[in-house]
Amino acid sequence: MKKLLVGLIVVVALAFGGYKLVAVLSYGGISYYTKVTTGGEQITEKSDQGRSYTDYRYRLTGYDKTGHSRLLDFNANKARPLKRGAYLKLVYNANKGVTSWQAVDPGLVPEPALSRLN
Repeated sequence: MKKLLVGLIVVVALAFGGYKLVAVLSYGGISYYTKVTTGGEQITEKSDQGRSYTDYRYRLTGYDKTGHSRLLDFNANKARPLKRGAYLKLVYNANKGVTSWQAVDPGLVPEPALSRLN
C-alpha cells in the first residue's frame, strides 16, 4: 500500500509541473532566452599552465517559454564581447547555473519570452 501511495504522489507531482524538477535534477536544465544589452564585464584570468586569457562575464535577465524570468550569470568564453542586440538561448541548471548558451534567431524565441525582451 505504501509503494502505491508513493507511486501515486510521484505521478501527480510530474503531472503538475514536475517536468521542471526533472530538468533541474538532470544534467540538462530549463531553456531561457535573453537579449544581449551590455558589453559584459571584461575579466582576465590565468589558465592552469599560467597563460593569461580574456573572457566576458554577463548578468542578464532571461525568460522561459512561459515568460517567467530568472537572473542569469554566465561567461561568454570569448576573446571579444557578445554582439549587442543578439538573442541567446541559455540552458540553466539549478545546481550548475548556466551550462550552455547559443545565439538564436529572434523568430525562434517563444512569444511570451520575446514580448518581455522587447
